[in-house]
Amino acid sequence: MVHQYKNNGYNILLDVNSGSVHVVDDLVYDMVPYYKDKGLEETVRLLADRYPEGDIREAAEDLEELIREGKLYTEDIYENYIQEIVDAKKPVVKALCLHIAHDCNLACRYCFAEEGEYHGRRALMSYEVGKKALDFLIANSGSRRNLEVDFFGGEPLMNWQVVKDLVAYGREQEKIHNKNFRFTLTTNGVLLNDEVQEFANKEMSNVVLSIDGRKEVHDHMRPFRNGKGSYDLVLPKFRKLAESRNQEKYYVRGTFTRNNKDFSRDVLHLADLGFKQISVEPVVGTEEEEYALRSEDLPQVFAEYDKLAAEMVERYHTDKDFNFFHFMLDLTGGPCVAKRLSGCGSGTEYLAVTPWGDLYPCHQFVGEEQYLMGNVDEGITRTDIRETFKNCNVYSKEKCRNCFAKFYCSGGCAANAWKFHGSINEAYDISCELERKRVECAIMIKAAAAEKDEVDNHEEK
Repeated sequence: MVHQYKNNGYNILLDVNSGSVHVVDDLVYDMVPYYKDKGLEETVRLLADRYPEGDIREAAEDLEELIREGKLYTEDIYENYIQEIVDAKKPVVKALCLHIAHDCNLACRYCFAEEGEYHGRRALMSYEVGKKALDFLIANSGSRRNLEVDFFGGEPLMNWQVVKDLVAYGREQEKIHNKNFRFTLTTNGVLLNDEVQEFANKEMSNVVLSIDGRKEVHDHMRPFRNGKGSYDLVLPKFRKLAESRNQEKYYVRGTFTRNNKDFSRDVLHLADLGFKQISVEPVVGTEEEEYALRSEDLPQVFAEYDKLAAEMVERYHTDKDFNFFHFMLDLTGGPCVAKRLSGCGSGTEYLAVTPWGDLYPCHQFVGEEQYLMGNVDEGITRTDIRETFKNCNVYSKEKCRNCFAKFYCSGGCAANAWKFHGSINEAYDISCELERKRVECAIMIKAAAAEKDEVDNHEEK
């Protein structure tokens, strides 16, 4: 399968199954749809009114070389042994999302957790439940050494002492069991202070800072319960923390909605404030919700991604450059094949833990009783749920089979698929459209960066 598209002046070919990317001239771009199935002579005939025959034949030699090298028109070899990959996966847990607080001091309008309550009651995780969660992770991690723990909510800083106590407990246990805990803190910033910052810089491998962009956008969607905005309170704290971490190992994370489809302005607003690690993600909501994205919004959203990608190319290797989470793509390395085929690991390698110690496939399933998998005392009691998630991959989803982005999104979000289609083996259409666009933009940025690097290297010589 070959996906071809034009973006920001580049003609791009993606050989889906090999992952090879080619930036080509107009002639080769126009030849690719015909050459494999129709052969050289028919391709010459079809393009004769646009290109000289000699040029077409010369370009065909280049195509043949790419074919011989396994970089063009390659076959999908993974479907034949996907079941082997699935069967070989051991039930190892590598990461937990600890719902340290089912409570929040903001009232974000788009919050899937209903002000932190997750369809239930307000609660804070006790130290005892948190300890059991870390013990469960260690006991079920097999030979895996690096373990991930995300302190999540609600708002984790509303239960800050327990966060600190659990980090201390984790540091004790990693020495005993030869493990390495990588802790992450996600916060809205309301309770962020110097003491929290100092502790986070010492103990947290990553910090996620929730801010939506421009003041008017942020304050509309992320107010306090009295309706007052939170932007002016959290922004200075976030800037200070980002600088204290040398603009690394954190990211500001926002959400764009139907109210700010011009979200590239929010991304650039954050970048111009000095943030270097940025994620602004599309809201997920049903069409009944006024802020939810609809299919008719997609052309404008696509244009915003194009605008943002072009601006990132302009800023490349300047003091104004930044990373945008959804455009980060590793064309030479990246996740292993198993991960590319099966995704984030929800329900198998990654689980969410409620304040009461209940286990769910991920934070977005919390409160959905049919996905209650067990608890930290008894472990996973619903192994059938784990098996369902284990067998979820790009080949179990019909929509993924012929999608050029399948090895980059790995089948998309299981929670979104279930919420919109009632099955984790489906795919949420709007997310699919957005993912395809983001992959195209990300590859274009890589191509443009490579071109700029080549020019710079030539000038240095």
